[in-house]
Amino acid sequence: MQPNENYTISRRALDVEDYIDILRRHKGWIFGPFLFTLVVSVVGAYTWPDTYISKGIIKVEPQQVPENLVQSAGTHDMGDRINSMLEAIESRSTLTEIITSNSLYLKERSRLPLDDVIDEMKKKIQIDMMGQTTNRQVPAFTVSFSYPDRHQAQKVVTDLIGRFLSANTQAQSNQTYQTTAFMKDEADTAQKELDAIESRLAAYKMENNGRLPEQTAENYQKMTALETMQTNLESQINRYQNEKLTYVANLNIFKTQADAMEKIKPETGTVAAQQQQKSVKLQKAEAEVEALTNQLQQLRQHFQESYPDVKNAKASLESAESKRDKIIADEKAEADAKKDVVTGKPPVAPAVIKEAADRDATIARYNAQIAQDDTQIEQLTAQMKNVSREIQVLNGRIDSVPQSEKEYEDLKRERDIKNQEYEDMKKNLGKAQIQQEMENRQEGEKLEILDGANLPETAAYPNHPLVVAVGAGIGLMLGIVIAGAREMKDTSLKNLKDVRAYTQMAILGSIPLLENDFVVRRRRRLAWLGWTTACLTAVVLMSGSIVYYISTKQ
Repeated sequence: MQPNENYTISRRALDVEDYIDILRRHKGWIFGPFLFTLVVSVVGAYTWPDTYISKGIIKVEPQQVPENLVQSAGTHDMGDRINSMLEAIESRSTLTEIITSNSLYLKERSRLPLDDVIDEMKKKIQIDMMGQTTNRQVPAFTVSFSYPDRHQAQKVVTDLIGRFLSANTQAQSNQTYQTTAFMKDEADTAQKELDAIESRLAAYKMENNGRLPEQTAENYQKMTALETMQTNLESQINRYQNEKLTYVANLNIFKTQADAMEKIKPETGTVAAQQQQKSVKLQKAEAEVEALTNQLQQLRQHFQESYPDVKNAKASLESAESKRDKIIADEKAEADAKKDVVTGKPPVAPAVIKEAADRDATIARYNAQIAQDDTQIEQLTAQMKNVSREIQVLNGRIDSVPQSEKEYEDLKRERDIKNQEYEDMKKNLGKAQIQQEMENRQEGEKLEILDGANLPETAAYPNHPLVVAVGAGIGLMLGIVIAGAREMKDTSLKNLKDVRAYTQMAILGSIPLLENDFVVRRRRRLAWLGWTTACLTAVVLMSGSIVYYISTKQ
């Protein structure tokens, strides 16, 4: 037994006549799928319920007041706000109310859960933005709803538009109210915080009065004034002390004279009075010398020899000593001239009594002056103590300034920050109140109906011609594919061209296929009967579906 040999021969190129022969051989396989899909598409297109789409247009009316005067209360662009409102409108409760009030989806509700019906309705609601601009504002948008009943679709769109308008008004009102309430709470909080800082700052100022950094210059000025006052008080005290020393020295002189006069006997009173009368000038000069000597000693204890008061005291002392020496010389010469010729004694002076009275008055005046100087010195000393205490207090304040400066500056900085926050909150509160007033007057951004919900006249889908054409095209393509597949599978020789191409032999003649006429006619009759029945059935089905569509539409 010999092995089979497989030969692969490429097919010859087909021409137009070949394609015509292929169509003639497989016309049933091409027309059959075409007819079937045509019938299916016509029946399906005209038995599929029509869906109507009702549309309404809502325009966005901008606020009437210019935004450079009053800023809009909206914080988001209109597209986001519309989506937010759509989420609220498409909530389960809202859609349930719409479905129930308009008696929608009766068949679906009888066989499906309500949540599935709501999900189906959400798919039928469509929001389309119109004319979005560069500033992200939406001048208008459409609200559409698809439903088999066009009147119900119109009612639902009208309801949705009304809900959009009310939702926008409520959202704007709530937003302005909440913004105003929030800004008021923030302003009140900022004011309380500012008042607390002000109280702390006031308490700090009261506690550290005089030690504040801003009072440093004032403290230095007070310090300078107090030091000047202290110097003046020291000078006055020194002047009154020197004056007191002078009065004390003179008083001692007059007291010495008075004591001497009391020791003189009555019988020698005239002589003693005369001697006293002769030595009064001398005693005054000596008392003045003694007083100036004491004053110079006091000045030398406090000042140097170059101090002007010391120089003046030395000059006064030298002048007083010269005057005393001259008085001594004059009295001696006068005493020698007035001696009695017989007794050699001076005569009795007539003004002894008057001189004693003057001396007593002078002593009293000196005592009064000394008491007055003591009082002045005591007062000035008390003032000196007060000034010294004040100087010590100011020194303590000035020394404590660096320790409290940081805390004080921190309080002031915190006060300034809180004050700025409070002013900002007041401005924002004012803006929010103006926005709320604008919304109350319906002068802000709002939604208005540009075109109400229309009543659709024609169904949006299905598109009957398009469905039929697509179905017929699919059937035709399917038939051609089946015919091509059968032709590719059939490897028999169909005509003389195939014989010449595949056998490479010269063909002298051909014998046609001889069949029984009865069998041929019978086959043709069956084919015509089958195709006629199929075509009639197809026509009846398509006509019935069209009649059903027309009757249900009426």
